[in-house]
Amino acid sequence: MTAPRTAPSPQLRRAVLSSYVGSLIEYYDFTLYAAASAVVFNRVFFADLDPLSGTIASLGTLATGYLARPLGGIVFGHFGDRIGRKSMLVTSMTLMGLSSTLIGLLPTSAQIGAWAPILLVLLRVLQGVAVGGEWGGAVLMSAEHAVTRRGLWASFTNAGAPSGLVVATLMMTLSAGAVGEQEFLAWAWRIPFLASVVLLVVGLVVRARVAETPVFAEAGPARAMPLVEVLREHRVRLLQAIGVAVGLFVAQTTLTTFVLTYAVQVGFPRQTVLNAMTAASIVAVVGIVGFSALSDRYGRRPLVIAGTIGLAVWLFVLFPLIDTGSPALLTVAIVVGLGVVCACATGPLAAFFSELFPTRVRYTGASLAYQLAGVAGGAAPVAFASILAAGGGTVLLSVIIAAGCALTIACVLTLDETTGSDLADPAGVTRAPART
Repeated sequence: MTAPRTAPSPQLRRAVLSSYVGSLIEYYDFTLYAAASAVVFNRVFFADLDPLSGTIASLGTLATGYLARPLGGIVFGHFGDRIGRKSMLVTSMTLMGLSSTLIGLLPTSAQIGAWAPILLVLLRVLQGVAVGGEWGGAVLMSAEHAVTRRGLWASFTNAGAPSGLVVATLMMTLSAGAVGEQEFLAWAWRIPFLASVVLLVVGLVVRARVAETPVFAEAGPARAMPLVEVLREHRVRLLQAIGVAVGLFVAQTTLTTFVLTYAVQVGFPRQTVLNAMTAASIVAVVGIVGFSALSDRYGRRPLVIAGTIGLAVWLFVLFPLIDTGSPALLTVAIVVGLGVVCACATGPLAAFFSELFPTRVRYTGASLAYQLAGVAGGAAPVAFASILAAGGGTVLLSVIIAAGCALTIACVLTLDETTGSDLADPAGVTRAPART
């Protein structure tokens, strides 16, 4: 039996808006770097390398952000479980906004030599730390304020990611379209990064109006070392959650990052690929919220499994569609992949991961699982570019992604259904008899 729906409280509305806007800003900065690494950084910061090597090196700097995300999950998770969710979210947003703005001010390798890529990597690491701390806190801010329909309300954090990608892509498109190719590579690519400081101010204003979650306020701070408790008492659950997300993140970064590079190398104009990515991201926003709402009725596990199967199948279709050279089929390939099947699989993860860990270590546990899985996603574009450079084909890439999807399904099946869990229980996650 489904619990009756109640109107969201003012604080829940503020929490959801804060989580959505914060996630949008964080992923605007994070995915802006991804777009720039695919089409700009290889020619600005790695100009001394041949085009293929420059692309691999540029995507390598992209991967450092994913490697730093678990560190962000640990640090922000520790203080989020000890001090509170809200203060950590303000800190993570500030760190991300300042890091991105500094990337926009960074001299090129032609100006300061090897220091340029070194500083680029350092700032990317700071971005990774920031986004690693943001996701868990933003999800909990919504999930722990929600009384019913937790899947729906928590999903707005995940919906912020494609929204940020849309804004980042549009900013990159406008910057590239306003000037010629040479001017874009010389200076115009910096404009979207410098705009981060404006988004930072907006985000901080929105976030300042949100109160600490009642669940955390009632439970009180965690023990001295939440990480130790997670590793000691919840390590099996942690490994299960990592396994759920690994395959999904490999597929997701293939659709959001590697496809950009691959399609341009196949011969598509950069703008055509960016337009397809924008359309797919818009569809993904609707898909994430819609599928997550369905998970409140039908459960997290069925939706994640259905989306994962769809991903495994669609990734065998994706590359042949791109290879046709048709802009329409390119758009279909990315829209269905990112906006439909990937949204179905990843949308419910916000509520799902929140429901896997008890209150006192929820920030640490959910963040660490999500961000450790993200390392595989960050490494995938580099690995796939290297496989193609070594003469491997796209079928091999699809097989690797399908294997990751199989791991996801296997791990989901080892977990209980969590829809209807009582997040207010400070000692553990208690299953409610009815789905909410």
